[in-house]
Amino acid sequence: MAGGRLTLQERRSIAEGMADGLGYAEIGRRLGRPTSTISREVARNGYSLYSAVAAHDAARHRERPTAAQAAAASESSSAHPTEARAFVEEFAGLLAATGMPRMASRVFTGLLLSETGSLTAADLVRRLQVSPAAVSKAVGYLEGLGLLRREADPGSRRERYVIDDDVWSRALRTDSSAHAGVARGASRGVAIFGAETPAGLRLGLMGRFFGELTEQIDGIDLTDPAVTDAMTVLAALVHGARAVTVDELAVALGWTWIRATAALAELEGRPALADPLVLKMEGGRCSVEARPDRLSPAQRTALRAP
Repeated sequence: MAGGRLTLQERRSIAEGMADGLGYAEIGRRLGRPTSTISREVARNGYSLYSAVAAHDAARHRERPTAAQAAAASESSSAHPTEARAFVEEFAGLLAATGMPRMASRVFTGLLLSETGSLTAADLVRRLQVSPAAVSKAVGYLEGLGLLRREADPGSRRERYVIDDDVWSRALRTDSSAHAGVARGASRGVAIFGAETPAGLRLGLMGRFFGELTEQIDGIDLTDPAVTDAMTVLAALVHGARAVTVDELAVALGWTWIRATAALAELEGRPALADPLVLKMEGGRCSVEARPDRLSPAQRTALRAP
């Protein structure tokens, strides 16, 4: 299950993917896992010496302790409870300053500082001295952001709320889909208002910012077939030096219409792939041109001069 511990079968799929020369992003995509989960799993278990069985055995030895052990460790680790409580409030305040609700910030900080990265609702109520309803509402908020997950508490009917090691990567990837949507919307705005209009220039800068932000979060795996197709389409549009329909592009490349459409969608959704060019879709035709924000109006005028 995505977000949980890797299974032996998933580790075998990782080993097979590496043997086939697949990148971490492609392996993660096939398994429904973040790229960071795959890269960390391989790094932790010897890179080229990666063995699915050996990695699985090693992971079993690293599994979290039982609920009773966790509770005992949590209680014994609080050498300075007053200082610890003060830090919880201070750090929760820092998270709240980013826009996270105060109670959600306190619950997240409590989980972050626990020995195992997991606590039950009762644990949180006791630690934070708040009502069960407040904890429940905060947990719902954090779960919606992908910042925690639920799992059964061994030996009881209760649930434990868990923070995984790759929590920030998963949360950022959730945000990156929204960032990519803003980048695509800005690109459409540039086409509507014109690249050299004030609105077009501002939208171009905005699209580039959110596109690059998406790429920084997701990363670009040049071995990913979707990325390879997008780069091929980019080369084809530069070489053709004219606007073409999707059908014309598909025929020229010897692809299906669906493959050509998917490659164009990849370019449109990830503007950083085309930098310093930008994909244009107008009247059912696609083409590329220099990004308007890469050159100033004076530079563009000078380059047009005979």
